[in-house]
Amino acid sequence: MLVAGCSGSIKERRKIDYKSAGRLPPLEVPPDLVTPRNSERYNVPPEEGATFSDYTRERDAARNGPQEIDILPTEPGMQVERAGSFRWLRINAEPDELWQPLREFWQETGFLIAYEIPEAGIMETDWAENRAKVPLGAIRSWVKSVFDSAYSYPERDKFRTRVERSDKPGYSEIYISHRAMYEVLTKEGRSQESTIWQVRPTDPELEAEMLYRLMARLGGTQEQIQQARVSPPPPPRATLSRSENLEFLEIRDPFDQAWRRVGLALDRVGFTVEDRDRAQGVYFVRYNDPDAEKEKGGIGRLAFWRDDEAVDTQYHIRVSGVDDGSEVSEVRVQDSEGQTVASSTASRILALLQDELK
Repeated sequence: MLVAGCSGSIKERRKIDYKSAGRLPPLEVPPDLVTPRNSERYNVPPEEGATFSDYTRERDAARNGPQEIDILPTEPGMQVERAGSFRWLRINAEPDELWQPLREFWQETGFLIAYEIPEAGIMETDWAENRAKVPLGAIRSWVKSVFDSAYSYPERDKFRTRVERSDKPGYSEIYISHRAMYEVLTKEGRSQESTIWQVRPTDPELEAEMLYRLMARLGGTQEQIQQARVSPPPPPRATLSRSENLEFLEIRDPFDQAWRRVGLALDRVGFTVEDRDRAQGVYFVRYNDPDAEKEKGGIGRLAFWRDDEAVDTQYHIRVSGVDDGSEVSEVRVQDSEGQTVASSTASRILALLQDELK
């Protein structure tokens, strides 16, 4: 009892033990593996070519297994950047070098990859529950050891990873955005009960924890990770403004930084980004059907998509720098013709972005 009481006062890292709600397809054995082929890889080498160092190295490899190889070396250029509640990882590597390690990271964390678009640098996981949140007593621990699916937690999480080339040659930037849902009990009629999934707010601290773990997976040192954890948050940097009856969002960041933050905000809110043009500072966004989103477990707080003007309509989220030397950028909502939209839908879009960027 004394040990248990003391352990509660020790501050630990956030406990994470995800298990995906989906299932992997059954394993299919290729025909070539049914009948083993003849190979000379295990033949004894001739004695005249062998040395004691070669023998020792081969013996150690056979005894200890293959040596662990770092996918990416530890680089002093790996660091977590921060703006408001947003964090992203800047690393000295090309995006094509990071794609496979990113896939392996999410799979090792307990997620299945729902879809990935390498051309756009987007990878999204399936929904999964954090099994570390399931309260376990003595009986539940025994049942869980026999039937792992006997208990579950009424919350699900998924993550979207976005990789972009940095403005610094040879560097890439990795963004992780979180989306979450929780199960709610509802009544149908007087006696029938059912459950539905509703959206719960994103968790910036959980995004940060995943980013730190990814940083360690890619070769970051404990000193680098600890320094990123204790960095103080900067003050709010986004406000809504109006000019000539047109509303826009003012961000106190230069264009490059504002472009990255707006892209991460769109991922967090759940917009469908069809394409992006960094040279023009435009994200091409199209709204999904709200009923279809609900069937998938969708985005309840974007219910304004039901408006006729927003259904299946593409908008341009334009980010532009202010040419006055003040390092301030503006975000405007435009239609497909590039004209600034003055409507209640545009105001709500800017309000959602401002809530994420402040």
